[in-house]
Amino acid sequence: MRRGQTLSYRESRKRKILFIVLTGALSLVLFFFSLFAGSSSYSFSEMWNGLFGNASGPVARIMRQIRLPRVVAAYFAGAGLALSGLIMQTTLGNIMASPSTLGVSNAAVFGANLMMILLAGGFTSFSGNVNSVFSTYNPYLISMMAFVFSALSTLAILGLGRIRSFSPSSLVLSGIALGVIWNAGTTLLEYFATDIGLSAMVMWSFGDLSRATWASDYMLIGTVLAGFVLFFLLSWKYNALLAGETYAESLGVKVKLLRFVSLLYASLITALVVSFYGIIGFVGIICPHVMKRFLGNDHRLLIPASFFSGTVLLVLSDTLSRTIGRGASLPVGAITAMLGAPFFLYILFTTKESRV
Repeated sequence: MRRGQTLSYRESRKRKILFIVLTGALSLVLFFFSLFAGSSSYSFSEMWNGLFGNASGPVARIMRQIRLPRVVAAYFAGAGLALSGLIMQTTLGNIMASPSTLGVSNAAVFGANLMMILLAGGFTSFSGNVNSVFSTYNPYLISMMAFVFSALSTLAILGLGRIRSFSPSSLVLSGIALGVIWNAGTTLLEYFATDIGLSAMVMWSFGDLSRATWASDYMLIGTVLAGFVLFFLLSWKYNALLAGETYAESLGVKVKLLRFVSLLYASLITALVVSFYGIIGFVGIICPHVMKRFLGNDHRLLIPASFFSGTVLLVLSDTLSRTIGRGASLPVGAITAMLGAPFFLYILFTTKESRV
């Protein structure tokens, strides 16, 4: 009987690993497909030569300086948001937790908008246009301010949970309440901003990957890959945490430190994505939840699976935003929201309250 159970476990694990490999392969296929998808007057051969050949001119500039950075941004932003959602769900003990539902994205938006207004001259009149605002702001300062406020929001949630001994559901509700507060602050900033500043804030807040540059891509790639390594090294601690804090502490896991470090780094990833590309919601809910249905709760499998599933979802969403727009790129955040909102309701009505 034990031998049969061992063989069954091995077969199950092989199938799960194969599933992760296939998901990774699918993400790479979609990556290359997305490079050549969308509305364009150029042929496939012209775009291929512009990307991989020695060609120069408008085709090469479009493929290497616009299309490729954008798809790279979609790939790693999706991976980062999915990883952040998974870690938030595990450390807070609620499958509803994500950068969107915990108010982390809203806090990052407030901080980024505040810095954008300050860089554009505050609330005084600004002579110029929206494009001049985008061309002069410092993305690193905006990312720093977005991270500061997202970290503050995360610390506030942890503080409320520690003071009041909130349940997992109460933690998510407190995150939603904080998100409303950050949204109110953003609304006040928009109200007092100049017309140009308001236009820049509204346009920037859309989940739009067309602003991707190699500079922002390099920063995002390094942060997400470092997060992947960190989370994977901590995967056994996350598995122990699933059995309860008492059990995890009996194995030597410092639960409070684990929760603090994990949520802080997840907030950093979220802040970078929001500060560079605007709000891209629900990726952190959809991907981890789907992967748990296929693979269970072992984080040694969930972390790479969530990484690849996030890339699949956001690259596919960005491809759709460029394809159905008929020459105009739709905000990718709107695509993920249309997919994520019904999925959120599905989780709400089909899942019993539990830790994960």
